[in-house]
Amino acid sequence: MFAVIKTGGKQYTVHENDVLWVEKLDAEPGASIDLSEVLMVSDGKNVVVGKPTVPGAKVQATVMEQMRDRKVIIFKKKRRHNYRRKKGHRQNLTVLMIKKIVTGK
Repeated sequence: MFAVIKTGGKQYTVHENDVLWVEKLDAEPGASIDLSEVLMVSDGKNVVVGKPTVPGAKVQATVMEQMRDRKVIIFKKKRRHNYRRKKGHRQNLTVLMIKKIVTGK
């Protein structure tokens, strides 16, 4: 069984017991959360596609930790104009463990 969920403006395909890095969610480590924006659910035989979401479907997950991703360097340069800009960014992430996929039946 798998589901396609939407969180943080991105879509993820998840199975039970998957570990997933998503954009920061407001939850403490060890807390249980429900992701209700389920776009598609499949149990191997039947596929249910939402319009835009599957009614009654949700994905139950546990927050494992809050962390920061590796640093991404942004460097701009215009040759022969003495223009150089260097900037770094680290995205805040939440690590989720998918516990259960609940279908809308």
